[in-house]
Amino acid sequence: MHYEFKDKASNAYRLEAQVGFLLRRASQRHLSIFSQLLPDLTSTQFAALAKLCELGPTSQNALGRAVAMDAATIKGVADRLRARGLVDAAADPDDRRRHYLSPTAEGQAVYERTARAAMAITEETLAPLTEEEQGTFIRLLLKLC
Repeated sequence: MHYEFKDKASNAYRLEAQVGFLLRRASQRHLSIFSQLLPDLTSTQFAALAKLCELGPTSQNALGRAVAMDAATIKGVADRLRARGLVDAAADPDDRRRHYLSPTAEGQAVYERTARAAMAITEETLAPLTEEEQGTFIRLLLKLC
């Protein structure tokens, strides 16, 4: 079956010029750098551990909101961090459905060992840009978020 585009917008569409495509490519590049420099943690695990070390004991839902993960995603991430002994979980005595997470001593140590690598990941991701472009890029991303 032959399909013809009837409007000029359809004919003018180029995937390579679309913001979603470009953001995904940039994200893929960043995640590749991340996995090379921090092979033992996923980016979502690191984000959750880093924020938990910053905040201290926090409900799982609040941690999810703080790292922009939905309830199902943060539950899976927290479960994997708990299985590795990096995070402890305790039920809220007033609401058994709520779980409070806190970094273990090992989790805190892992975070302290990996924080410099995480900063290097950001530097490597932004390396193709000048210092001025890096600042502009971050400001623009913040506007989109």
